Amino acid sequence: MSPPEPRRLPRYGGYAGLLAVLILVLITINTIVTKPNGVKGLAPGEKLAPFAVPLALGSLNGDADTATRANEGAAGRVPACQERGAQILNVCQLYEGAPVVLALFVDAGSCAAVLGDMQALSGSFAGVRFAAVAIKNGRAQIRRLIHSRGLTLPVGLDSDGALAALYKVATCPQVTFAYPGGEVQSKALLARPSRATLRRRVAELVAASHAHGWKQPRAARGSAAG
Repeated sequence: MSPPEPRRLPRYGGYAGLLAVLILVLITINTIVTKPNGVKGLAPGEKLAPFAVPLALGSLNGDADTATRANEGAAGRVPACQERGAQILNVCQLYEGAPVVLALFVDAGSCAAVLGDMQALSGSFAGVRFAAVAIKNGRAQIRRLIHSRGLTLPVGLDSDGALAALYKVATCPQVTFAYPGGEVQSKALLARPSRATLRRRVAELVAASHAHGWKQPRAARGSAAG
């Protein structure tokens, strides 16, 4: 995961360059937050697309690795599932032997508030892995968000926005539920739900994972009703 080379501003002045940057930011946010026709996240039965991104609280820099094989051009030189380490959020590692609740978000308005909801529920669903990825956000901005909300769940950085297309991101936030092994269990939530709704959806994921043979840690059983 190597960072792109910085672009030079045009010769005709910094104001024009700044205006172009602002327009690009507005277009990016609008593209991610506005729901395109027919785009509703990954469908039940699809598998979570592999990715590895730097953790916001780490020092590793670079774009998302979304490669499914070696030397896959812009997607990455190393298959994403092989990118492991203390500073990496790897979705393949998340779904190995556990259900996953994954939020993709931009830090716009109340979009990131779902992260606090996810963290509050995580203690009731031991064995379920909760994680999030910030799309097209700076590290300093997301670190401030993490610290201000006291988050301990892992938050990755997708600096180039590769996951927006890969995960069919239509709204902000977009929360996906997957079985152990990475198969999507149910339709994604395309807006911040109430905490009661989120709890119900996670409980349904746990029950469905049990039906698929997952063995939840004993200490977690019976704790999700509170």
